[in-house]
This record gives sequence, structure tokens and C-alpha cells, in this order.
Amino acid sequence: MPEETLLGFDFGTKRIGIAIGNTLTRQARPIEIIHSEVRDVRFTRIAALLREWQPQRLVVGLALDSHGGEQEATARCRRFANQLHGRFGLPVVLVDERGSSMEAQALLGTNAPDDAMAAAVILQRYLDAM
Repeated sequence: MPEETLLGFDFGTKRIGIAIGNTLTRQARPIEIIHSEVRDVRFTRIAALLREWQPQRLVVGLALDSHGGEQEATARCRRFANQLHGRFGLPVVLVDERGSSMEAQALLGTNAPDDAMAAAVILQRYLDAM
């Protein structure tokens, strides 16, 4: 597999966590939380991050219930992934995000906002599965 830079997303209605990783090191790390509910603000910032990091692929966490079934948030995650693909023309992969926020909190060891760390957990799951 050729080396790829990847951006990972933990999508939420109030915040979006973002992480960076690549297929060579197979490591992900948190980079940013977008604190906005305004779609244009979110996509303007995402566009800037895409220009800065120039990823070849995007990874979006897919919200599923505890049994792996779909829930209300699942459709929002799918819509966000489709919007990313439609706006930026990059391949988008959906990854099960169950437990990512709890894992992120454990990694942080604080009650600080964990969205970017959750995005790193989601992206790391993708890299580990390769």
C-alpha cells in the first residue's frame, strides 16, 4: 500500500474532533477540535486543514449503538461523511466509533474535551485494522 496521510473525524453536532495519521508510521494523533455548530464555519476550517495536511483519505467515526445497530446519530455521521466526499472529492472511510470517547478520556486522564483524542482513537483503529 502506498503511503497516505489521513485525517480522522469524530463528528458531533456541537464539536468535531480531528486527528492526523499516516499509513507509514501507522500512528494517529489529535490535532484540533472545531467548536461550532455552523456548517459553513466547520467546512471552512476543514478545508483549511485539508490544504495544510493534504490527506489522501478521510476517516469518519460511525456512531452505532452498543449492539452495533444504527441509531439517530448514525445517519448524521453518514451525512457528514457524504458531505466531506462531495465537497472535497477524497475517499471517506467509516469506522465504528463505539467506546472511542471513553477510551479518549482514559488516555487523557482528565475531563477535558476529548473530541480530538476520540478522533485519534477512531483513526488509530483504522490504521490498526490495515
